Amino acid sequence: MMATLSERADALEHEMSMELERRVAERRPIRSAFAVSGIYDPASPRHDLFDALADGKKFLMGPDPRIPAMPEKPTLMDFFRMRFGNTQHVMQSARLALRNGHDEKIVLACLLHDISVTGFIGGDHGYWGAMLVEPYVDEEVSWAIRAHQVLRFFPDPSVGYEYPEAYIKYFGPDFTPEPYVHEAYAMLKDHKYYMTGRLICLNDYYAFDPEVRVELEEFEDIIGRNFKQPEQGLGFDHSPVAHMWRSISMPTRAL
Repeated sequence: MMATLSERADALEHEMSMELERRVAERRPIRSAFAVSGIYDPASPRHDLFDALADGKKFLMGPDPRIPAMPEKPTLMDFFRMRFGNTQHVMQSARLALRNGHDEKIVLACLLHDISVTGFIGGDHGYWGAMLVEPYVDEEVSWAIRAHQVLRFFPDPSVGYEYPEAYIKYFGPDFTPEPYVHEAYAMLKDHKYYMTGRLICLNDYYAFDPEVRVELEEFEDIIGRNFKQPEQGLGFDHSPVAHMWRSISMPTRAL
């Protein structure tokens, strides 16, 4: 009996799935010690590298076939679409800034303020996020991204910013930021770009609406005018942060 179109499609999908498994099995994707810290004791002798060797596997030294392949010269929008997760929050934040009449630098800062959380590292995300974009944006934008991580913990009644009630839920009523955060705030509060960082906080707090859907294309022109996309592609322009973009692009590359 001849297979139906649906049966042939299912068989093709199964074969493609099995081929992916074969490709992954040939080369072991490696998670760094940092990535598995907390799941395993980072000081223990176990490591994905050693596990791969024990299984007779080769290390994966390139793109992971289980995730979408990046273009040869990836752009910021490619990273948003293919490597960053949960981007609705930052896009809602950017749309809010746009509707509040802020200039494009503020909108871009809001769009980028949490990209470290969505694609790289959560802890100290303002610092990591600022480093990721520093070569490609105005210094005010990267400064504000770095600063918002600290400023969000400190009320500013002059602009109507209070300590977020959500933080009590997230961190507990007794949470107090570490001393370095208080020290950083003392240095940031009188900076010439202070209000740019504070505006990220203001457009951050109200940008968690699960009923709202924002499309990245809304910011394509703003990105084009304000983000200096390297001709070689993010990760391949030999900037001081190119390695960080490569790590996001190929997160399970062994070495």
